[in-house]
Amino acid sequence: SQHQQLKRPRSLWGFHPALCKLRHLPSPSKMVLPNDIDLLHPPAELEKRKHKLKRLVQSPNSFFMDVKCQGCFNITTVFSHSQTVVVCGNCQTVLCQPTGGRARLTEGCSFRRKGD
Repeated sequence: SQHQQLKRPRSLWGFHPALCKLRHLPSPSKMVLPNDIDLLHPPAELEKRKHKLKRLVQSPNSFFMDVKCQGCFNITTVFSHSQTVVVCGNCQTVLCQPTGGRARLTEGCSFRRKGD
């Protein structure tokens, strides 16, 4: 009798609702079609997470920033992915330390992203 029950007419997408539950497939009413995604105007959060070469418009992850020293308030321009230790020109305080990717700013140092 169970076999006869599964031979009922299928939904518009060809999935039987009972089979969707058995195979852990999403029900046809909850399926998201790929046509629903706007490829020309993707969400900013989604683009930010993509690799820099796979974005709709290629853009680097790195930038230059002005870092203010916590001791003497001197402003130094630093590359965001600096691979060397950057020290203040006046008081020789360490402003940032390199990591595998972005440089880690010293606690208490404030920064702002440089514009064009």
